[in-house]
Amino acid sequence: MAEPDYSYNMNRRQFLAAVAAGVLTSPALATVQSTHLPFRSLGRTGIQVPILGFGSGSRFLMYQEDDQAIAALNRAIDLGITYIDTAHSYGDGKSEERVGRVMATRRKEVVLATKIAGRTAEEGRRQIEVSLKRLQTDRLDVLHIHALKDLKDLEAIEARGGVLEALHEARDQKITRAIGITCHADPSALRTALERHDFDCTQMALNAGLASMTEGMKIVPAGAASFERLALPVATRKHMGVIAMKVFGQEQLVGAASPEKLLAYALSLPVSLASVGMPQLELIERNAGQARSFTPMSPRDRSRLVDSIGAGRKQAMLQFLSNHEDV
Repeated sequence: MAEPDYSYNMNRRQFLAAVAAGVLTSPALATVQSTHLPFRSLGRTGIQVPILGFGSGSRFLMYQEDDQAIAALNRAIDLGITYIDTAHSYGDGKSEERVGRVMATRRKEVVLATKIAGRTAEEGRRQIEVSLKRLQTDRLDVLHIHALKDLKDLEAIEARGGVLEALHEARDQKITRAIGITCHADPSALRTALERHDFDCTQMALNAGLASMTEGMKIVPAGAASFERLALPVATRKHMGVIAMKVFGQEQLVGAASPEKLLAYALSLPVSLASVGMPQLELIERNAGQARSFTPMSPRDRSRLVDSIGAGRKQAMLQFLSNHEDV
């Protein structure tokens, strides 16, 4: 399958007119529209989530006009993609503001997650307050510490007066139902964080290329130091909810394997859902349909997919994600 075209060629008025006229409807889409996506438990939280989440980071910001972005998010919710994943830092607040315009009328329909990048308790409290205002809500379902970088970063997070204190306060005060931490750069650091602390959930980079990711920017076939081998088992053992991200390797893997197989790979792991950026209406339709008809890949098929991706592409993706700022 060719790489997706991320240009946006339909404005909100055209999109709504197309829906009204039935242009975007097909037998497969009709099935998606009339039924929920499969649901899984978000670990021990008691929260039920669809297996596909709407990532509201850089791909959501590709919608040039706010009305286009809001129409896309409403469409996703209509199709059952009701886990909304945003962050305080995305687009300097633009993502949360866009999501907030939808939450003003649809908050009860979704599981709402955001992330804060501050590393002190004081900064964390301030960012939580700002995020709530932008999102037009007084409560969150999931609140993450954003983008754990390495063990030194973890030391700042967990230190006396660190941001972890603000997350515990938010959970105790029922500002959020669950707290977690995200990471796409250092599997070992995430494993340590999950072993040490009482997180309810975690969001980590899981894909068929990173199954062979190791420390020290080196690829080994066994994937001995990948998120899948290091952090995921800890989260599973502690009954945390797991949100897979970077399932396409920030598009670094598209072309090496079909998006359908890459998404199926992530959803076949012991995860609650995959959060995916969808910067085109066509991608929202396609991914919702795939999630609705999802069939788990066998371990053998997952292994074949991992082996089919060349070492050079894996190395390039690893280099990219190691330097990637999740903003």
